[in-house]
Amino acid sequence: MTFVVLDACIKCKYTDCVEVCPVDCFYEGENMLVIHPDECIDCGVCEPECPIEAIVPDMDARAGKFLEMNRDFSEKWPNLTRKKPALESAEEFKNVPDKYPDHFSPEPGEGD
Repeated sequence: MTFVVLDACIKCKYTDCVEVCPVDCFYEGENMLVIHPDECIDCGVCEPECPIEAIVPDMDARAGKFLEMNRDFSEKWPNLTRKKPALESAEEFKNVPDKYPDHFSPEPGEGD
């Protein structure tokens, strides 16, 4: 099992989860984070840290369509191992539903 970042993260990119991850399995896109499913050890410490509940176990019904997205982009984007400020758009977008694909950017973030 692994944890999955959902589209709720898009245009928010809170990084509280990154700070507590013991295996550094988060990867940074321009406007969201993803988890590398092969690196995640299923410890679950990241899930309660997300202020917008954008992280769920892969067994959650909402995770299905985002599991492969997390895998694909974690292999393209840089690793992120430290907390950064959320995006300026976070407050505006934190409650917007169904952000994928309209608000998603496939571009990489800066990483560490």
